[in-house]
Amino acid sequence: MESFLFQASVFLAAAVVAVPIAARLGLGSVLGYLMAGVIIGPILGLVGSHETQDLRHFAEFGVVMMLFLIGLELDPRALWAMRHKLIGLGGMQVGLTGAAVMVGAMMLGLPVNTALAVGMIFALSSTAIVLQTLSEKGLMQTSGGRSAFSVLLTQDIAVIPMLALLPLLAMPSRPTIAPDGSLQRGGDEDAAHGEAALSLVEGLPGWGVTLVTIGMVAAVILAGIYLTRPLFRFIHAARLREMYTAFALLIVIGIAFLMTLVGLSPALGTFLAGVVLANSEFRHELETDIEPFKGLLLGLFFITVGAGINFNVLFREPVTILGLTLGIMAIKAVVLFILGRVFGLRGRAQWLFTLGLAQAGEFGFVLISFSLQQHVLPLALSETLLLVVAMSMLITPLFFILFDVLSKRLGDKAETQAPDEIDEEGPVIIAGIGRFGQIVNRLVRGAGFDTVVLDHDLKAIELMRSFGIKGFFGDPTRPDLLKAAGIDTARVLVVAVDNADSAVKLVELARRARPDLHIVARARERHTVYRLYRAGANDIVREMFDSSLRAGRYVLENVGLSEYEAAQAEQTFYQHDRYTVQELAQLWDPDKPTAQNAEYVQRAKELEAELQTAILSQLERNTAA
Repeated sequence: MESFLFQASVFLAAAVVAVPIAARLGLGSVLGYLMAGVIIGPILGLVGSHETQDLRHFAEFGVVMMLFLIGLELDPRALWAMRHKLIGLGGMQVGLTGAAVMVGAMMLGLPVNTALAVGMIFALSSTAIVLQTLSEKGLMQTSGGRSAFSVLLTQDIAVIPMLALLPLLAMPSRPTIAPDGSLQRGGDEDAAHGEAALSLVEGLPGWGVTLVTIGMVAAVILAGIYLTRPLFRFIHAARLREMYTAFALLIVIGIAFLMTLVGLSPALGTFLAGVVLANSEFRHELETDIEPFKGLLLGLFFITVGAGINFNVLFREPVTILGLTLGIMAIKAVVLFILGRVFGLRGRAQWLFTLGLAQAGEFGFVLISFSLQQHVLPLALSETLLLVVAMSMLITPLFFILFDVLSKRLGDKAETQAPDEIDEEGPVIIAGIGRFGQIVNRLVRGAGFDTVVLDHDLKAIELMRSFGIKGFFGDPTRPDLLKAAGIDTARVLVVAVDNADSAVKLVELARRARPDLHIVARARERHTVYRLYRAGANDIVREMFDSSLRAGRYVLENVGLSEYEAAQAEQTFYQHDRYTVQELAQLWDPDKPTAQNAEYVQRAKELEAELQTAILSQLERNTAA
């Protein structure tokens, strides 16, 4: 018990110290976890290889839970829409990368069967590292991020036929058990025999294995469709919050166990279950319950990877290990770069796709271990391959840092594409067609007035066109585009762009060109209001202001005020806030923090007191009347 507590304390302390430091330095949490493992394992020796290996099997559930959560974000229709990338881009990546690595292995003198196994091992990338990093950096929804996700999903599926093929590549020799207790054949055979008792397909003919496997997958799908709803109602009847968490964990662990009984990947099974439950009303409940466990176990997995690096092998043959690691990553990068080009990725998206997937993955550990059990790989080679896989994962966060450097020098296709030729004019120009601009555009056009829409986001313009609404691609802050849109004759300019600096620049430009133009501008927060006010905007609308006012009115109506009284209080607040903004705009200093602007703070306190007096006076007049 004391040993377990000590190990747990070491792993948690390493994560708590290393990860915040890595995040503050901009290195990402993954590199922090990996370095924490290196420090407590090979450097300080606080954990040994045996403890690390045992813990890694437990930590791999982080990957399983991650794929379950990914499945919850994808409904079956979205998965079907990805079929071309899954089969085309993902399938070609696995095939071409495996073939290229296999050829390289044969050139180094490995026999064909061993080289094929090595090719399959390094055809895979790290789902855990890549998806974690893409999520942290907000790159998941980019074209490069979506393409990377498609390839990773294909790779996870490809693990199944790889596991089926590896036994066919077995070598005739049977090495003996190593005396030092390290990875050996005999012990693995015993483990395999022990696990065979829990297999539902052991000893079945090929058609029987197929039927059982299909039946198990069908059972998971049908259970997700028909059993989760009554089971959730049963859990709800207990009215115990922890039961929801227990049920969520049961779903993930139970499905993972069922998949292992038929020889399928637990990660693939839980991903499939997540997809089935994506349209369920319990989706958000499951996400909330699983997320903390996923994050902790993933972090633990990365720590075990770092702690499991065998530096003795590395120091004995440093040039060979580093050469193999960089060579394999270079081969993968070349294949990925070419495929990205073929499938239309350019600029930042192509480099994200290339650098993000160039490493080996956590399933590489699984395939190497299984290959050792099936006598496909010799022991010495398996130790080298394990180290190469771990080293490539350790280097990957540095590749993402390289991508950040490259992305500053590269632009997306939309940024380099020539702007549209504007051939229309109207009384209203709308710059920015996001959620805010769309509502304004629909209202004005619905009232019978023509609008000219400008936006620098090509996807937004193409989306509008798909609904029959014409818009023009281009940067609204360019004077020539504004002139072409009819700034000289327009009556109103709506500034609805996302970036505050661009909004201020556009208002200043339009005000210089047309002193009489009425400008309606959008702002996210109070400081942007002041900047737009000074730039010359006539009406400034804060995004959340009107909706917050309405919510406040509903609150007043339900704490004792009548609808009329609540509406009067809302109107009084609105009028006073407009006056407040004008007053404080005169005192606001962009070069001084607001809290340190004594004159501004004092006036803000006075205006807040005046607001309360104004609202209470209005309510008293209503009562007297």
